[in-house]
Amino acid sequence: MHPEADEKASDDSTNSRHGLNDETASDSSRRALDSDPVYSYNEQRKIIHRVDRRLVVTCGIIYCFSLIDRGNLGAASIAGFLATITLLWGALEIGFGFVQNWTDMLGLRVALGILESGLYPSVVYLLATWYSRYDVGKRYSAFYIIGCVASAFGGILAYGLMQMDGLAGKEGWRWIFIMEGLLTCVTSFFAYFLLVDFPDKADQSWRFLNKDERDFVVRRINKDRDDAIPEKFTIARFLKPALDIKIWILALISFFIITVTTSISVFLPIILRNGLGFSVAAAQCLVAPPYVLAALLMVASAYLGDYYHVRGPILIINALIALIGLPIMGFASSNAARYFGVFLVTAGTNANIPTALAYQANNVRGQWKRALTSALFVACGGIGGISGGTIFRSQDAPKYIPGISAAIA
Repeated sequence: MHPEADEKASDDSTNSRHGLNDETASDSSRRALDSDPVYSYNEQRKIIHRVDRRLVVTCGIIYCFSLIDRGNLGAASIAGFLATITLLWGALEIGFGFVQNWTDMLGLRVALGILESGLYPSVVYLLATWYSRYDVGKRYSAFYIIGCVASAFGGILAYGLMQMDGLAGKEGWRWIFIMEGLLTCVTSFFAYFLLVDFPDKADQSWRFLNKDERDFVVRRINKDRDDAIPEKFTIARFLKPALDIKIWILALISFFIITVTTSISVFLPIILRNGLGFSVAAAQCLVAPPYVLAALLMVASAYLGDYYHVRGPILIINALIALIGLPIMGFASSNAARYFGVFLVTAGTNANIPTALAYQANNVRGQWKRALTSALFVACGGIGGISGGTIFRSQDAPKYIPGISAAIA
């Protein structure tokens, strides 16, 4: 399934299907997209990079804190909506530090899950509305790399906060929730002012684009796929795209990728401790290095995908990298070799998340179809997260053969 952008397939996609030179086609498409009646190429890049700094970085930081908070357990306008979610998320996180029984903990976790279900699809959708099809890959990659910082260093932060054990008569695990919840609440305050709305409303955001710059962004998106201005919302218009089998295939891709990435992120400290024999402190710290390789592979995948206008082959290559790493992680005789396998698995699976996000964004056109696709994509990823949480069981240590086999499958 090659990127088609629905009915508005670009000439470069047609050329690629007929075996013509992909680089020539992509260069031609890029030149057409970068031609603007008002702004020079350099001026255009300055505007786009301003959007990057304001939108991608802010969304990435919010997502970073959401991953840190979620990991602790295992923890209006679109801009105002996301900032409110972040604030409530932080307040709930602080509440975890004061619970006295498991029923209170369960209730807070359910509420946190409700907020979590609104954050990620909203961010994925918002980013897709701002960029052309072959600009979005690098932006999803940057957004997700910031999230990987949470996965890589969240354990180290939690270990540091655990040293507050006994302060004010509270256990260390309570301080983890309280301090990280406070950080999330502070982040929500800045997010309220820094997050931006959809492109057609960009001039209304605080100290952001003026009307001419807003018009440039809208022109660029319309030139690429002609859906910068959302159509009037109706239930029928929102749900009708569900009849497109392509949307469900994209959602299935998300399910398989997230199943493996979740299982690795949740159980990697356990695997390092019980499977590879490292101490608790060492296991927490050794989680970080594989994500550095993952970040590098994400950047390479995003750059190549945007430049050559391809997504599917990159998904396959990254999946092969993970498939090579899984048996090494599970069946190699030495701990050094098994840890090397962890690098390959972590890099291959995580690099495919922003690639898959770009893949689904490239294959839909129309704001409400894009909204439904993003929701289904993330929802099926959430189901994959539940599945991934059951793969690596403590009774399967130290080899975790059932988990390794399930991930390979």
